[in-house]
Amino acid sequence: MLDTSSRLLRLLTLLQARRDWPGGELAERLEVTPRTLRRDMQRLRDLGYPVHSVPGVAGGYRLGAGRALPPLLLDDDEAIAVVVSLRSAASSAVLGLAEASVRALAKLDQVLPARLRERSTALAESTVPMTGPGPTIRLDLLTALAAACRGRQRLTFDYRDRDGSASSRSVEPYRLVTAGYRWYLLAYDLIRRDWRTFRVDRIGELTATGPGFAPREHPDPAAFVARAVTSEPYRYRARVLVHAPAARVAEHVPPTVGVLSPAGPGQCTLTSGSDSLDALAFHLAMLGADFTVLEPPELSARISVLAERLTRAATGTAADSGSGQAGLADSAGSADSRASC
Repeated sequence: MLDTSSRLLRLLTLLQARRDWPGGELAERLEVTPRTLRRDMQRLRDLGYPVHSVPGVAGGYRLGAGRALPPLLLDDDEAIAVVVSLRSAASSAVLGLAEASVRALAKLDQVLPARLRERSTALAESTVPMTGPGPTIRLDLLTALAAACRGRQRLTFDYRDRDGSASSRSVEPYRLVTAGYRWYLLAYDLIRRDWRTFRVDRIGELTATGPGFAPREHPDPAAFVARAVTSEPYRYRARVLVHAPAARVAEHVPPTVGVLSPAGPGQCTLTSGSDSLDALAFHLAMLGADFTVLEPPELSARISVLAERLTRAATGTAADSGSGQAGLADSAGSADSRASC
């Protein structure tokens, strides 16, 4: 038989799963006597749960709407934080998490005090999730990766990179990192003998291999993934000195776009990447602050050409179309030749 605490949690779960329960059926489920069941019901009432007796030949019980929060000892703000988190998870890119979150919200709503149910309802009616066609992740894959990280279990899996090329990987998983709608696995690649970042939506079926592994000295997971997804996969890697505080620049640069680091009073360094120099120039222009390109030189040259073009557009002094096209071609060709060195 379960101990008292475990039995009470099991009893509460059963009461939340069905509206009415005959006393005899509950006692049988919990493997206790009717007298023990009556004592457990009274314990739940003492903890603030509104457990009602249901009249009838066999008698029974029903869990009503709560006046007090459950014995998790959540205050009002903590309870609303749980509601907000579950509603956020309901629009997650993780397959299966949305349904589980809705079920959890329904159970939580049954025991919330009236004043908190009103706040929870207001959040539900006033909030509209903005979802996109991004990649989705299986919940069972995510939990299996998390279990392997915690249990230090080596894994093998098929992996598809950003170009669609397939490979087989053997890794020691360390941490999962979430960045918006995408999840990443930080792991030590046993074949390449180095730390690697893997997008979870590109990971195939997992196979656990061998005994558990001893922990290695590891990089900071969030910082490592940030560098890996913002600059390393791209043709051009830019380092820019922005003449504005990092906190202000961060409003325009999410972690999945660039890495910011302080660089003295009122300045910061931005590291980002792209396959297009024009795209980098555009995003830098949108920062709303002055900046100095530290690298690569191709980006400085491209910005100079674009600046001349914009100046002509602003002053109404259109250049000869042939020379303008030649200037852009020369810039692009120079950038390509330097990039291939």
